[in-house]
Amino acid sequence: MPEHISRDAAALSGWRKSSYSNNEGGSCVEILDGYPSGVPIRDSKTPHGPALVFPADSWSSFLAALKDGNFPT
Repeated sequence: MPEHISRDAAALSGWRKSSYSNNEGGSCVEILDGYPSGVPIRDSKTPHGPALVFPADSWSSFLAALKDGNFPT
């Protein structure tokens, strides 16, 4: 569950696109590293839209579960 929501993600700088996102306008997820209160995640197709901010430990657990194959594809 996200800790909070940033209403205008464009107000934050330093976004990077996920290595799993494609350059063809498909599923584009961007992540902001070094944010003090968690890990902001946004849809790159709507940069002025909201960003969900997850606690860092929750985000790390989610990534570990993905890498371990705990989610069906």
